[in-house]
Amino acid sequence: MSEMFTTLGTWNWLIFGVILMALELIAPGVFLFWLGLAALLTGLVSFAFNPSWQVQILMFAVFAAAAVPVWRHLARNSAAANSNSPFLNKRADALVGRVFTLEKPIIDGAGTVRIDDTVWRVAGPDAPAGSRVRIVQADGASLTVAVA
Repeated sequence: MSEMFTTLGTWNWLIFGVILMALELIAPGVFLFWLGLAALLTGLVSFAFNPSWQVQILMFAVFAAAAVPVWRHLARNSAAANSNSPFLNKRADALVGRVFTLEKPIIDGAGTVRIDDTVWRVAGPDAPAGSRVRIVQADGASLTVAVA
């Protein structure tokens, strides 16, 4: 076993990194990619300095641990950059503040309003059909309204 560690060479790290990245393609989850990158970096540094196997394993551990905050930072920045559609998966939240006409009256706190091609359930104060209402809150598929 100790002989395996002493023969740990640069090419082994590079091959290990490529294998981890290939496994990421087969079973995506973004985790193996960063471990593969850490292995590739360890291999590249080993080409330049030829450190002992203990230092190589330590470098791999440090690179792998550093990859987590780097990944979180990159993921957060890319999410912020792609926020030109903040309501993409929150359609109801995009309706807050808009005014619509009641399709069915609000009786005992429940009614409906047609928005484009969808009929939404609304909750709010009693109002006759045809009244203009402003959406004040979205909760799943139910909207809370106030008479506009």
